[in-house]
Amino acid sequence: MTRPELYIIGAGPGDPELITMKGYRLLRQAKAVLYDNLANKELLAVTPAGCEKIYVGKQPYGKYTPQETIHALIREKAFEHGSVIRLKGGDPFIFGRGFEEMLYARAEGIDAYYVPGITSMQASGMENVPLTHRSVSESVWMVTGTKKDGSLSDDLRLAIQSRATVVIYMGMKKLAEISETYLSSGNGEMPAAIVQHASLPNKKFISGKVKDLPAMATASKLTHPALIIIGRVVELHFSGESKE
Repeated sequence: MTRPELYIIGAGPGDPELITMKGYRLLRQAKAVLYDNLANKELLAVTPAGCEKIYVGKQPYGKYTPQETIHALIREKAFEHGSVIRLKGGDPFIFGRGFEEMLYARAEGIDAYYVPGITSMQASGMENVPLTHRSVSESVWMVTGTKKDGSLSDDLRLAIQSRATVVIYMGMKKLAEISETYLSSGNGEMPAAIVQHASLPNKKFISGKVKDLPAMATASKLTHPALIIIGRVVELHFSGESKE
């Protein structure tokens, strides 16, 4: 007897054309799709007629589908249809809980497969902010702004001590604390930016000093979801601007 299958697919940073060819191919033959809040809904049009599409999104600090419910749906739809797709924004294994769902599926007798996606921080390049650049930044720290218990990640304090680019996911509610952490370490003048929907027409980008992050976000009415980028690479945004 053929075992049911789960495909955990990264939808990329927003632009539907940034999904991988493998992810696109799997969607075209999908029987059931459980999709997230940050997965572009245009991708659902790729699925065949009759495909069951179920929203299981989690809006930041708002309405959400409990993880237990998602797990139950994975099991139900995998056994009902023979296969199910879990479509998640960005990359499922980068602050996306994709591996939790894979482990759950395998424990339930479901073969699970991972299809990587372009993580949202990589879309910063569309705003002329490379995450690394020779003689400017030799490494990148990816940090979650909010841990499971709601506190700021301790890793941020370690990252501040390096010359690396620091990218903070899910940190908009912690802007004041992030800014104060940099100030107290003597790095309040470090270049910083906030990027929202970088790969989409409604993108927003602001930049300045890390000490001014809260005021910048308020003035520009920037909320979540958005990425915070801190480091010298932010200054490269201006060198890459069009001179027309």
